[in-house]
Amino acid sequence: MKADVPGTVLKRERARDAVLELIESRSPGDAIPSERSLCALIGVSRPTLRAAVDELVAAGLLVREHGRGMFVAPEKITQELVSADLALRVPQAAGAWSSRLLEFTTLQAGARVGRKLRMSPADEIVYVARLRLVDGAAMAIEHLHIRAALVPGLSAQELEDGDLYEHLRHTHGVHVREAVQAIEPTVVTRAEAQLLEVPELSPALLFERLTSDTAGRPVEYVHSLYRGDRYRIVSRLALGPAAATAPLVRDGHHPGIPPGDFAHGDPIASSTRGDIQAGP
Repeated sequence: MKADVPGTVLKRERARDAVLELIESRSPGDAIPSERSLCALIGVSRPTLRAAVDELVAAGLLVREHGRGMFVAPEKITQELVSADLALRVPQAAGAWSSRLLEFTTLQAGARVGRKLRMSPADEIVYVARLRLVDGAAMAIEHLHIRAALVPGLSAQELEDGDLYEHLRHTHGVHVREAVQAIEPTVVTRAEAQLLEVPELSPALLFERLTSDTAGRPVEYVHSLYRGDRYRIVSRLALGPAAATAPLVRDGHHPGIPPGDFAHGDPIASSTRGDIQAGP
């Protein structure tokens, strides 16, 4: 990873991905190199690396043992609430949503993001970090990784206006079909806490989503951190046949999904259906 990649948010993000790459190449209980070794390997400062490692420890992916070092955490238990082959539509969250751009740049995908998007690590992606607000209050930090070849000329304003999928559909003929999204609890780091205006180690919800087009080609990889004190997830389980299918609501905010996504009725494949609501 290049040490001179601009932007502190992006540097921490790339450091996190580099450590995740090491974690995913090892088994539970395996040792991770020391912070000093990782700084030299990744090419970042000690504070930047420590912030990334703290995030992974808080997320339950790394374990620190005093006097021994860092180790890959035990595997998590996965519980599916609904059959994975059931296509569901995600309801919108309440409130008036807006965004503040933190980073907007083009760079190489790297090993981890490249693997998720099924592209060469040397291929370019558009990386976007932004703060999401509802009714003016900070609610989430989103990190978007989009295949650059699909969005030539994409501007920050176009993204903020929620026109990404319109751009893909009308300019490039790319039709988004489904998104596989995972949600798990975590806590915020010091840097994330400052952006979200909450205490360090406050509870949060981590969304990870991979979006694909009608040909099954990955289009974007997104991970988002939502404030845990302002959200709750309600699972709706169908216990019998429905009288009628509810019409798709085309306006509002999908939790974990930028505005404008699936605006034309493309289904979202998910292992659970969540109502994520702003409010106390």
